Amino acid sequence: MKTNKYIILAISLMTLSLSACRSMLDQQPYGQFIEAQMDENAVEGLLASAYAGLEAHFFGNNEAFAGPSTNWIFDVRSDDALKGGGGISMEGNIHQYEISNITSDNVSALDKWKNNYYAISRVHRAMIAINNAESITNKNQFLGELKTLRAFYYFDLVKLFQYLPYITEADDASTIDNSTYTQADIYKFIQKDLREAYEMMDANSPSAGRFNCYTAAALLCKTFAFTHEWDSVMRYADIVIGSGKYDLYPYYQDMSKIDMNNTYESIIAMQCSTADDNAHINWSNLLNVTYSETNLYGTGDDFFYATQNLVDAFQTDAAGLPYLETAPSGHISASYTGIIDPRLEFTVGRIGFPFRGHTYNEKWCRTKDVYGEYSNKKCCADPSDDRVLRIWPWGGSPLNWCFLRYADILLLKAEACVETNDLAGALFYVNQVRDKAKRSIDATYVPMDIDPTLANYKVEPYATFPSQEYARKAVRMERRLELALEGHRWFDLIRWGDIVNTMNAFFTSEAAFHSYYSTAQMSADEIYLPTPYEEVINSNGLYK
Repeated sequence: MKTNKYIILAISLMTLSLSACRSMLDQQPYGQFIEAQMDENAVEGLLASAYAGLEAHFFGNNEAFAGPSTNWIFDVRSDDALKGGGGISMEGNIHQYEISNITSDNVSALDKWKNNYYAISRVHRAMIAINNAESITNKNQFLGELKTLRAFYYFDLVKLFQYLPYITEADDASTIDNSTYTQADIYKFIQKDLREAYEMMDANSPSAGRFNCYTAAALLCKTFAFTHEWDSVMRYADIVIGSGKYDLYPYYQDMSKIDMNNTYESIIAMQCSTADDNAHINWSNLLNVTYSETNLYGTGDDFFYATQNLVDAFQTDAAGLPYLETAPSGHISASYTGIIDPRLEFTVGRIGFPFRGHTYNEKWCRTKDVYGEYSNKKCCADPSDDRVLRIWPWGGSPLNWCFLRYADILLLKAEACVETNDLAGALFYVNQVRDKAKRSIDATYVPMDIDPTLANYKVEPYATFPSQEYARKAVRMERRLELALEGHRWFDLIRWGDIVNTMNAFFTSEAAFHSYYSTAQMSADEIYLPTPYEEVINSNGLYK
């Protein structure tokens, strides 16, 4: 989809997908065009239009920033991330999430809602067209991809909002309220779509970026983790693992290399490109490109920083293992002499340390006095690559963004093993992920973001899991380290429970580094976002 006809078709069909109907969720298609002229090319164009929802760039740049598909602004709600940028008031809507001030008029919630429901409406338009067409072949593959897309978009929403209207292609959106179905109901609808899609799709993707049956299986694995159905998590993880389609990257930094797009761990990825006037760069992460000295990435906005709490989680003991029980005294800093998991250097910038072949210093930090020094690395490709833009949109590149990668599935399998008391199985899968981290500082491999003369790096596999509780802590820590700043932490904390105590303890400790946390506090009714106020008003009483 990146540089082939799908992008061209997506752009050309943009206006075709916009109807003059009263509601953006109105499911009525352009009848004459669809029924009389539908062929394989038109179907692929409608598919590309539906896949475009992964970019969350329907309504303009700021809507992509405020309601990003990468979910970085919801990581800011967790103990992993800070808003960053030019100060607290810049994109203040995100700052409100950071300090857990949850209101129904926050534009970030509205833009997430709009982007996803608009994407769902495109899915439905394509479904109707394909079902009505008579001359196309392989309908099952097309419809399976669309069911998987719909499941993905609803899964993205149900993790955030407690009350949602669930609408299918057969429904009249103007009659569906947001309280008929519970979150549990919507998870069942999502899983039904994915089960059907798994049976409908081929084992091989029709082209790069498009879905196959294992995509649906991977999403099933992920959704069942949220409903704590561990036997199902294991079943679908085993399908993905046994497919032979995926593998761990040889080295951790590979996920940030353009030439590694759609390889190894990539299961669901936003397909990015600097062709077509940069229409398909990663707008959702564009604000997060580091400031950089000498404008290596242009004038980056420098949002999305790591917390000290996250950085300190990369401390390891003499055996190369993370601290699960009692953390050491002191914090990681430039003068820290303890042992560090090398994944820290692939995740954040640190003053005096390498950053994509350059030395990161205070001039890379837009507001160090407010947000510190730990800018996000994972969305930044090597700036020496000619495909990375240095003028607006600065830092844009063809680097894909993985919404779901293979390491996530391995760690979900490990988690399911823990919860079913298979500690040997959990050990096996966690150690696969840790072995990748260990390879990343192998003497035969010299990554550009590591300088072993500046820090003491060591990461080793676990020898054993002595108890279920120890194994649970190890798996959860491994998810934090492996998936840091990829949009998963907040949702993991929700499904693990006790999120209110976790976050309030974090606010207290992190206030020593960022004083605006001193008055922050979370309550149980602030975990999920309320239905956006504007949507409630526009529903004429349909939504509560």
